[in-house]
Amino acid sequence: MAAKGTTEMEVGGDGVAVITICNPPVNSLSIDVLLSLKESYEEALQRKDVKAIVVTGKGGKFSGGFDISSFGDLHSGKIEQPKVGYISIDILTELLEGATKPSVAAIDGLCLGGGLEVSMACHARISTPTAQLGLPELQLGIIPGFGGTQRLPRLVGLTKSLEMMLLSKPIKGEEAHQLGLVDALVSPNDLVNTARRLALDICELRKPWIKSLYKTDKLEPLGEAREILKFARAQARKQAANLEHPLICIDVIEEGIVSGPRAGLWKEANAFQGLLFSDTCKSLLHVFFSQRATSKVPGATDLGLMPRKIMKVAILGGGLMGSGIATAMILSNYPVLLKEVNEKFLNAGIDRIKANLQSRVRKGKMTEERYEKALSLLSGALGYEKFKEVDLVIEAVIENVKLKQQIFADLEKYCPSHCILATNTSTIDLNLIGEKTKSQDRIVGAHFFSPAHVMPLLEIVRTQHTSAQVVVDLLDVGKRIKKTPIVVGNCTGFAVNRMFFPYTQSALLFVDYGLDVYKIDRACTKFGMPMGPFRLADLVGFGVAVATGMQYLENFPDRVYKSMLIPIMMEDKRAGEASRKGFYKYEDKRKATPDPEIMTYIQKSRSMAGVTPDAELMKLSDKDIVEMVFFPVINEACRVLDEGIAVKASDLDIASIFGMGFPPYRGGVMLWGDSIGAKYIHEKLQQWAKRYGSFFEPCSYLAERAAKGIPLSAPAASQVKARL
Repeated sequence: MAAKGTTEMEVGGDGVAVITICNPPVNSLSIDVLLSLKESYEEALQRKDVKAIVVTGKGGKFSGGFDISSFGDLHSGKIEQPKVGYISIDILTELLEGATKPSVAAIDGLCLGGGLEVSMACHARISTPTAQLGLPELQLGIIPGFGGTQRLPRLVGLTKSLEMMLLSKPIKGEEAHQLGLVDALVSPNDLVNTARRLALDICELRKPWIKSLYKTDKLEPLGEAREILKFARAQARKQAANLEHPLICIDVIEEGIVSGPRAGLWKEANAFQGLLFSDTCKSLLHVFFSQRATSKVPGATDLGLMPRKIMKVAILGGGLMGSGIATAMILSNYPVLLKEVNEKFLNAGIDRIKANLQSRVRKGKMTEERYEKALSLLSGALGYEKFKEVDLVIEAVIENVKLKQQIFADLEKYCPSHCILATNTSTIDLNLIGEKTKSQDRIVGAHFFSPAHVMPLLEIVRTQHTSAQVVVDLLDVGKRIKKTPIVVGNCTGFAVNRMFFPYTQSALLFVDYGLDVYKIDRACTKFGMPMGPFRLADLVGFGVAVATGMQYLENFPDRVYKSMLIPIMMEDKRAGEASRKGFYKYEDKRKATPDPEIMTYIQKSRSMAGVTPDAELMKLSDKDIVEMVFFPVINEACRVLDEGIAVKASDLDIASIFGMGFPPYRGGVMLWGDSIGAKYIHEKLQQWAKRYGSFFEPCSYLAERAAKGIPLSAPAASQVKARL
């Protein structure tokens, strides 16, 4: 059994009891740790040789917050839930803050969530300049539950505390000191000793003894506070229309300001209890653990291999994708060699990279000095002479099989024998790309999503030949460039694009049958997608949409809907956002405006398809539209899982969220499918297949799950032996 988290107490000759939170790696606050903290405190208060208390964390971290794995145990009933208010009121307010001996929190490293809440219940805080302090609970569908909604506004003011909570935005020790959240900044070596002295100063009344719950000097007058809260509510509704917990957080903060901090604590405790068992919390916890599980890959990470050091990266192609990948690499301190076919293209690629970096400087995410350093890691090339010193090559040229085959044959000649040969193709079979090489064990897909330096997903594609070492190396690179990697098998479209090709296809089918383009997009954005299928097609560009559509038509002819709408629009030089006209008009920068002209193209497409609009479709609710667009996506995801292209359903959840913007609070496409049930999805697809054709035909995996009442995400025997 794993060792339980605990606290340790040591009393010095100066009369200060140092209580240390011990629960590696981040000193998370499990129920065991909190009960141990209570016992240590009670002992310190009873002992006559103790005058004051310092609370700190072991190994340079104060506490990363409440132990998230405990949430799952609370949901399943494995551990008993403490009574409402036991931790926030009985332990932190009555015992810590209400103690007859003063306490000081000595903060280094992480001080997040429950960790910050423990520190705010102490009578003073000392921190290192680089410590991270924050309340990120809203990312998990809950609110701070140990008094944070009441104490933080009283320590830093309402506006800053709302920003820290609603945006889950931590701050560094330096800013915390400026705001008054911590009382002094010291180096890690002096931290505990300085805290001891401050604790004694408070005990001997040389420094003020402050209970942050009752501070009022930072709070705005009631009328002003209400205006700030009103604005925060409007922002929360705008940015997270389907979520209730940000609004509940604001209500709880308001209660403390209007009715006093004790009333606020009780409202917080009851609200926390309700949210802990909400679907949103369960979905976001699923995402949290699934994201961590993506780095565990059978047949690669379980073989004891260590990642090799990648010293230099080469990127072929300085277009939108190549320049984005290069940006991501130099931002993470990888020296990059960018190759293009001529001087003009090379300069254009370098300019794109500069523009990406300058955008970060403008937004305050990067200093000029850091900009110069990143740029110094970039060099250009027109030939392969310098490729002999490269450890990883990522090819990011246009989707042309013959061109890619030629490039990989050249790379095999010029690169060292250990060099990883990666392609950023989004749809082409890797075996085809590497057909003319003998180095198939080091060929791998490194599929980034546009814009590559912003989007968080990296799809690592392995063929049956790709060595486990190469997969381990690329997982490490993914981690270093701050991407979430998923390892998938090789097929047309791999996992993400293959799973989502029905997203636009079903939308196009239903437009032919009478649904309105803009109504579909609105229903999808209301559901939580960043954009609907037609706005997405405009963004990607019709050329790419047609090229990828041809790949699917070639490989999955029985389940592709051949709409003529996009080709007809392309004939008229409508190609999406880049041409300023697609399904929308783009007159003012990137602002998309519905365009009545598209009805002409839709009528032509319907006539070519020989389809008469269905009057019933025009009356559909948003919920019905979302089902019609997403159930084919779930159906294809089931095929991807059944064929072993994805190792586990949770990888597809992460892929749908980080690759396609599926709403995380719905838990990803497979978890959402399970919340609806395989039986219902299967019935709907069958109905549509009878009415609209084989595009909707449910796959055998889905049919079996529906018949047996098994969740879509439960592992099947075929998944355990993932196809490589």
